[in-house]
Amino acid sequence: MSAAVSSPTTTAASHAGSHRRTGPLNAGRITVWALFALALIVAPYVFTSSLALTMLSQIGYLIVICLSYNILLGQGGMLSFGHAVYTGLGSFITIHAMNMAGKGELPIPLVLMPVIGGLAGAFFAVLLGFVTTKKSGTTFAMITLGIGELVASMALMFPEFFGGEGGITTDRVYGQGFMGITFGPAIQVYYLIAAYCFACTALMFAFTGTPLGRILNAVRDNPERVEFIGYNTQRVRWFAFIISGFFAGVGGALAAINFEIVTGADSVSIMRSGSYLLFTFLGGAGFFFGPIIGAVLLVFASVLLSELSKAWLLYLGLAFLLMVMYAPGGIASLIMMNVRVARFKRLGQLGWLYLGLAVFGLVAVLGAAAMVEMTYHLQLNTAMGDELPFLGLQLNVRSAAHWAGAAALGGVGLVGLEWLRRQFARRWGAIQEQIEQQTKHQAEAA
Repeated sequence: MSAAVSSPTTTAASHAGSHRRTGPLNAGRITVWALFALALIVAPYVFTSSLALTMLSQIGYLIVICLSYNILLGQGGMLSFGHAVYTGLGSFITIHAMNMAGKGELPIPLVLMPVIGGLAGAFFAVLLGFVTTKKSGTTFAMITLGIGELVASMALMFPEFFGGEGGITTDRVYGQGFMGITFGPAIQVYYLIAAYCFACTALMFAFTGTPLGRILNAVRDNPERVEFIGYNTQRVRWFAFIISGFFAGVGGALAAINFEIVTGADSVSIMRSGSYLLFTFLGGAGFFFGPIIGAVLLVFASVLLSELSKAWLLYLGLAFLLMVMYAPGGIASLIMMNVRVARFKRLGQLGWLYLGLAVFGLVAVLGAAAMVEMTYHLQLNTAMGDELPFLGLQLNVRSAAHWAGAAALGGVGLVGLEWLRRQFARRWGAIQEQIEQQTKHQAEAA
């Protein structure tokens, strides 16, 4: 799954990786897909707690949603602020269909409900996408933002469909079940999500190698030239938008099945769309597997980090800022650049630098986090006393020594991090020159 398509914001390394296209199945690709399937199968046996199972289910359908968003952002260069419209509407149509099926009015088993959600997402993408894709660039982004706000406001205007602030609830256990499976236990729901996750991931990966997927890349990179050779760029974007909407609807349907409730305006809100954009970017929109990383990060941030700290959105914003500044290709681009270095057997030269960066980075993060947590405690939790538990320690928010210690810790970490960053930049540049020379010599020898 290392084949990729580059987004407008990728680094040179990720852009280079985007040209390794899909080809016939080979042993490496079969191994990667087999490992992906194996990971989905054995994950509940490795992480056995109920919280872990809930997180795994969320990761499953968020992988589908983030990959569907990347059809727009990574493959088509379309920055959308309204992707939650299609996931949310897919969820609502699915939950109404489930309620109808529970009453015996719709003879569709639960196992096919994600397809209903996908068709709903595609239907609304046909309607709204035709208008949205008439423009590109910034104008496209603003149109998606406007449509997202329009649908979010409609969620409060039509409580019969959207359920108002309470949302719509359902019961996923209805009918005779599927081959004796009722989908009542959470483990059965997880495997349903995992099956759709694998199938949708494979289909979206296959799409990157189709003629439509390839011409979509061309529309992203050079729309004028695509028009010159006779293609309608608006129609290409529209078709891609429909495909993205279908998979977004599937992801939304899986979310509805998992939680058995879909809330009103929150499901189609700009905040939900922004989270898909943010984590797809953090994972790496320039590579196919980048949104998969983003989906995992989204679940960890929303489930674990939000429970650990009230300042989790601040940490998330800082992480996004640092990623934009130092690794605009996302985590996937960092992985692929190091894979390239490892392929030329140069990764060992960076081992001690990576270790030092990790140590000083951790020190800087701990110092900064201690000051942030004490600030939040002073502002929000003063009634709970002056003591603040922090990683097994007790910090006193009124103690100047604790503030000075946190500041000193952060300062030492930042100084060491900056010194090592400069060392790393010089070493990295030298390694890249060595690789280029080796590549040139290999080409001349061939």
